[in-house]
Amino acid sequence: MKVLIIDDEPDVRSVARLSLGRVGGMDVVELPGGVEAVETARATLPDVILLDLMMPEMDGVATLEALRADPDTAAIPVIFVTAKAMPDEIRRLRSLGALDVIVKPFDPMSLAAELREILSR
Repeated sequence: MKVLIIDDEPDVRSVARLSLGRVGGMDVVELPGGVEAVETARATLPDVILLDLMMPEMDGVATLEALRADPDTAAIPVIFVTAKAMPDEIRRLRSLGALDVIVKPFDPMSLAAELREILSR
């Protein structure tokens, strides 16, 4: 499974990459922002995108909108990874087209299993 991680925090990207790659056996690409992510998603067509909500320049919602507007990336499942996990916010993100929300800080040892579980629904 190819996973694209988009997060402006290098530590979060690193932990997620190690968790999904080494523990979960997934192919992982990581990027610090939405602008690069839209182009990379179009070029690599990942199976799923883990997307930070709050990023400079192009936040997660704007990135999701750009992904959904492109026919090549519109159907790629997007899961937000955010510390802003209030029920109203989770409902809002799902209504915008996100598959689900994973709460930061996440458990590195169970991230791959959580991702697979969300995708299997």
